Amino acid sequence: MPHAPPLGALLSQYAAGSALTCEPVDQGLLNRGYRLCTTRGRYFLKHHFDPETAAPAAIARQHRATQSLADLGVPVAPPLTGRDGRTVAVVGGHAYALHPWIDGRHRHGGQLTPAQCERLGALLGVVHASLERVMHRHARARTESVEPGEPPETAKAADTFALIDDLLAHVRRHRPADSFDELARHRLLERRALLEQHADRRPPRGGSVGWVHGDFHPFNLLYKGDAPAAIVDWDRLGVKPRAEEAVRAAAIFFVRPAGALDLPKVRAYARAYRRAAGATPSELAAAVHRVWWERLNDFWMLRWHYERGDTRADPQFPAASALAVWWTREYDAVCDAFAD
Repeated sequence: MPHAPPLGALLSQYAAGSALTCEPVDQGLLNRGYRLCTTRGRYFLKHHFDPETAAPAAIARQHRATQSLADLGVPVAPPLTGRDGRTVAVVGGHAYALHPWIDGRHRHGGQLTPAQCERLGALLGVVHASLERVMHRHARARTESVEPGEPPETAKAADTFALIDDLLAHVRRHRPADSFDELARHRLLERRALLEQHADRRPPRGGSVGWVHGDFHPFNLLYKGDAPAAIVDWDRLGVKPRAEEAVRAAAIFFVRPAGALDLPKVRAYARAYRRAAGATPSELAAAVHRVWWERLNDFWMLRWHYERGDTRADPQFPAASALAVWWTREYDAVCDAFAD
């Protein structure tokens, strides 16, 4: 088993019994996790290996947040506490956490009824509202600053033009050329033309910021039956424009294979989100504009493919790249769906 975790040393830090089986969990792009069965039960063992988020202090903050959210009734899966009272186990310089195993499955927006889309939007709204309460309380208790800082600047078209030229060079050099190269070249040229046409529509910095999950998408939400059972993977917990997370999530949940958004479902989701989060239609409309611009300038899937040689995101590229084109054409309809 690749990257096999040190089960003996890890389980000795918990009252979780002895390992019987340990299987990698394949879903997800950035996580390294295992389905662990022991003499005491079933667990999810997470190896925090991303250098950006694997500091024990940052992991402990995530754990405090999820426990507080669980206390408020938000569906999450807080980690177990070890014998030393900590939720982070460090073995051989690597950080791990042990969570209860949640029986459930992932559901894309195409599998959700309109009522379930409303429930999804309300859930994210509750997460945002609840995080504001619990994270500020934790910060005060630990005498940490709660100042959110400025939202990040939006992408500059000039930088994107240079990136497009660099990626086109990668495509030309790739041998043997394949169908992915052909689609990548088409989308890069298409996107450059769109950016040339809309370069004067660059939005200002993001709007109202607050604590967000940071990576809310179908692979990070488990359903049991028709109801959400647990929001998982809080590695990207941070202070960012909240309405933009709502728009980004919808653009992942509700994108169709051909690259269009299911706007009736988006509308149901967005209305419920606004009610639960206390967000205004103008906030959502401004977030739509910023996320649209972000999509026009973003090529992370192609950078993974050509710069890293990492093809895990390749299956998402056809729909994601088509979405930017469709969104530009249907800009007003998308704004209406989120802000109506």
